[in-house]
Amino acid sequence: MKFPILLPNIFNHPFTYESDIKLKIGDFVEVPFGKTKITGVVWDDFEKNSSKKFKIKKIISKLDIPSLKKSTLDFLNWFSEYNIVPKGMALKLVLISSKDLKSTDQKFYDSLIFNRHDNLINLTNDQNKSLQQINSSNEKFNVHVLQGTTGSGKTFVYFEALKNILNKGFQGLILLPEIGLTSQFEKKFIEFFKFKPAIWHSGITKKNKKIIWNGIIRGKISVVIGARSSLFLPFKNLGLIIVDEEHDQSYKQDEGVIYHARDMAISRASFEKIPINLITSVPSVETYENIKKKKYNFSRLEQRYQNASLPNFEIINLNHVRLQKQSWLSKEIIQKVNFHLEKKDQVLFFLNRRGFSPNVLCKKCLSSFSCPNCSINLVYHKIKNNLLCHYCGFKTSLIRSCSQDGNCDFMFSGPGVERITEEVKKKFPNKKIEIFSSDTMNKKGSKEKLEKIINNEIEILVGTQLISKGFHFPHLNCIVVFDIDLSSHGHDLRGAEKNLQLYHQLSGRAGRTGQSSTVYFQTYNYNSTIINDITNKNPDIFLEKEVEIRKKNNLPPFQRFISLILTGPNENKLEKEAIKFKLFLKNKLIGKVLGPVNAPIFRLKGRYRVRLLIRGPKNLKLQKSLSAVINKYKFLPGIKLSVDVDPISFN
Repeated sequence: MKFPILLPNIFNHPFTYESDIKLKIGDFVEVPFGKTKITGVVWDDFEKNSSKKFKIKKIISKLDIPSLKKSTLDFLNWFSEYNIVPKGMALKLVLISSKDLKSTDQKFYDSLIFNRHDNLINLTNDQNKSLQQINSSNEKFNVHVLQGTTGSGKTFVYFEALKNILNKGFQGLILLPEIGLTSQFEKKFIEFFKFKPAIWHSGITKKNKKIIWNGIIRGKISVVIGARSSLFLPFKNLGLIIVDEEHDQSYKQDEGVIYHARDMAISRASFEKIPINLITSVPSVETYENIKKKKYNFSRLEQRYQNASLPNFEIINLNHVRLQKQSWLSKEIIQKVNFHLEKKDQVLFFLNRRGFSPNVLCKKCLSSFSCPNCSINLVYHKIKNNLLCHYCGFKTSLIRSCSQDGNCDFMFSGPGVERITEEVKKKFPNKKIEIFSSDTMNKKGSKEKLEKIINNEIEILVGTQLISKGFHFPHLNCIVVFDIDLSSHGHDLRGAEKNLQLYHQLSGRAGRTGQSSTVYFQTYNYNSTIINDITNKNPDIFLEKEVEIRKKNNLPPFQRFISLILTGPNENKLEKEAIKFKLFLKNKLIGKVLGPVNAPIFRLKGRYRVRLLIRGPKNLKLQKSLSAVINKYKFLPGIKLSVDVDPISFN
């Protein structure tokens, strides 16, 4: 008997194999492929219109693993079509290995199963009301948005909603935007539920991934807390998906298979016919518009936990304040920070820039140091004493001979967190100071560092955007914001939206235990309208304006954007090919083709980059027409195309 077997590879169709084994759709099998053996899945349809004559190979064996559910297959077929990704690559997201999947470790699973218990948590009236709204429709697919001021206790509400689902024997998935959040979140989860969740992200060992994968498909694991990739795990009996910080841009996977995990989570819930909760302090514009259209259910927590007030804010206008030479801290800021430190408040200096300095220039030969592989500056990291590219990872020494005389004499333009830290240490010499960024918090010692911050053993933090994402620091009552871009958005469609979300996330770190707290903006870009918009306690005022701007200009979420990025090693050939490709696309699509233009980062990892943008209606017809055209076009050798449906960045 013949069977269609989909393999985790770049093919958009299953291969035909034969076998005497009794098989059904979703079964895992081992098959010969070329000179190797590979794991595949019995798919729901044969390859269409294959005119090639080929010898049909035999399936080697059926694997002793529960079948992939029909709803998961349907989701992967849709995912492939929506994101214009080969079906085999969609399957690859589900499979952790193309070879052996079997692994069992019963002891490992013992602590990962939910045991029914009545955990008494006193919810406020607001929280109870939200919980009832969530629970009232948790039998079927629906999207419920839980919006609440940071520190309002949203987590306990959705924990209670999840507990109801677990009591019915279902599994749960909680998506978090950052790996760095998992350890503090896991602790909170265990305190509430009295059992362990399975943690899933890129830092988990291959051995543990195999054990977790098997536990999930066999129903031996109750809850997974994970990053984007956990969305594709083969749950036996998934009952609820929770997307925490739904607005966070980290949910966009922008390399390899490109997709938005929040949007794909909503679709997976739809195929599974289960509820999904989106949790946020400030919804994305897309989510806000869906709430307005009543496509999503909605509830809101207005009060912070124990009625803690939101931080005040003050502006230090640098146009009226003179900074000392090579200094980034105004006298006013130093006075404010000293006032807070005397009260035993923890202080955060926030600058969303890693390293010491983003620009390095030689005073003698005037050479600046850019990446040899990418068209961006190298960032100087003083702690490691090297120049680093934040895109391709290229590293080089700072020491180099000058074309004028001897070695280069460097000048550093602009600060990063390391440079701010250096000045903070000079101004506050007796204080314990720590950098909080992805360079320092993804290391083995980060758990201990978090404990010290929580216990106020570290008095001053200098942090990047990572610190804004859901951490609970009870003593943090003073935040100094450097360089938040309060000017126009430039080419970034979501610039203003990001600023709004970043401010609310940041301010939510302060004053969580009821003490008075303040956020200080130190900026040259003084724009009172923008500052009032982003600091308003009701973010809907800003979102309403933003929706109107998007609607007026036919921008997402009112129209679909698909970004096509062509890359190649030769600049001239690439530009000619991009023009030729545009002419080929023209009149064959439902949408409008814009470009080609050079990407803002024109060279990345040694390859030049040119962009085309498709604008069209918000339905699958646009993707179907584009996919059909792409399949008919043959690019020159060395030129690659990547497709980004619903792009959030135009770098």
